[in-house]
Amino acid sequence: MAVCRARSLALVGVDAVPVEVEVDISSGLPGFSIVGLPDAAVQEARERVRVAISNAGYKFPARKVVVNLAPANLRKEGPTFDLPIALAILAASGVLQARVLEGCAIAGELSLDGGVRGIRGALSMAERAYEEGLPRLLLPARNAAEAACMGRVEVFGVESLREAVEFLEGGVRIEPAVPEADEGLGEEEGEDDFADVVGQDFAKRALEVTAAGGHNVLMCGPPGAGKTMLARRLPGILPPLTLQESIEVTKVYSAAGQTDGRLLRVRPFRSPHHTISTSGLAGGGSNPRPGEVSLAHHGVLFLDELPEFSRKTLEVLRQPLEDGRVTIARVAGTVSYPARVTLVCSMNPCPCGYAGDTHHECRCSAAQMERYRSRLSGPLLDRIDLFVNVPRPRRRELRGAPRAEGSARIRERVVAAREVQLRRQGVPNAALGGRRLRETCELDGEAEALFSAAIDRMGLSGRAHDRILRVARTVADLSGEARISVDHLAEALNYRRTSLVGA
Repeated sequence: MAVCRARSLALVGVDAVPVEVEVDISSGLPGFSIVGLPDAAVQEARERVRVAISNAGYKFPARKVVVNLAPANLRKEGPTFDLPIALAILAASGVLQARVLEGCAIAGELSLDGGVRGIRGALSMAERAYEEGLPRLLLPARNAAEAACMGRVEVFGVESLREAVEFLEGGVRIEPAVPEADEGLGEEEGEDDFADVVGQDFAKRALEVTAAGGHNVLMCGPPGAGKTMLARRLPGILPPLTLQESIEVTKVYSAAGQTDGRLLRVRPFRSPHHTISTSGLAGGGSNPRPGEVSLAHHGVLFLDELPEFSRKTLEVLRQPLEDGRVTIARVAGTVSYPARVTLVCSMNPCPCGYAGDTHHECRCSAAQMERYRSRLSGPLLDRIDLFVNVPRPRRRELRGAPRAEGSARIRERVVAAREVQLRRQGVPNAALGGRRLRETCELDGEAEALFSAAIDRMGLSGRAHDRILRVARTVADLSGEARISVDHLAEALNYRRTSLVGA
């Protein structure tokens, strides 16, 4: 009997790669083996597939069954291949015509009763199926709407193995899936408004600059000053996700198994606890999954009480903050996840939180303060664009201040500034680098003199120099100016004035 083939897809990072499922049924002692570098979950497919075929009403061949997952040098992980293996076995045993498997990519996990369970990475699979020239994609019904968001292939969702067989034979008609109309994961816009924050005009302005250019920011102040309140309102002033950004974000959440079948339309806001592990923050594990920094892709990663995080854990952020990607190397291969985030951090000025507070006495010794701040390395702080002091609100601000400017008005300015950046250079200012940074951030004569003096006085590193230029460019964009003036540069330099950096 000829070898029967089914096309499938494997998830590597957030991308899908093609896998060909080959099945040969021959004479000999009955047996069922799977080759092609499968992991334990794929090896267990032998029992799931055997029982599912029987419970779906078909006869499992009482012969020697060999399944090969090609290419053999790619490690196959997870239960994604259950459905294509079962269909290829049925085709090889004559239950299903082999030609109906052509031109169709198949993925799905089988339950013992013959049902089809959901999988991770459906959106990435739809994208790769289109690239491979496969016009149809057969998936679990719960993943069909998500995959249909790609809009380039016909996606058909099935609830069971029997339904899949009858659909492929033409006995059952299934309409192609369509994307869900509702928004996916994310916080509802309008819940947290900057109008609720009293005072803190300097911090609000810093967060407006942060949102407009995609910069990283660290807020320092005593407990109860409003640092967390400010950070949670940042997503409300960020520009809306573009369609391409929505697809990228959804791919990450799909790879992590955290989608509900719909395209994400709201920028992510992730706030992990300081006890998070290194792999939880950056991603990884025995079966690699995206970490919090990747789940915040195109959104906000908020690290509250920054010095409480393990220094080893924080150091893994250095590469993604610079490159916008996380690369995880394992013996079986290298996995890469996107991680273009706006990093927002908060911290107290000292362990007790009251250093410099006029109403509370600080009880920390100099040694305690040094240990507290030494948890943050210089290279990590060098990747922060804005440093903001958030003092305790005054009495008149708490009791008599008028309602502040709302997030909607701030967002209008942020969106206008971001549109200027995208028209000019195609990326937000935070992503500028190299020659393009020099060409875009041209200073006038007075600003050039101020910057030259600041470099010597503040002892700026090359990275800090570039980050100040990017922030100054964003301040100029918010003002609608083509050139960076001395006022724009002075504001950018003011965001570096803190004892946490060498400025």
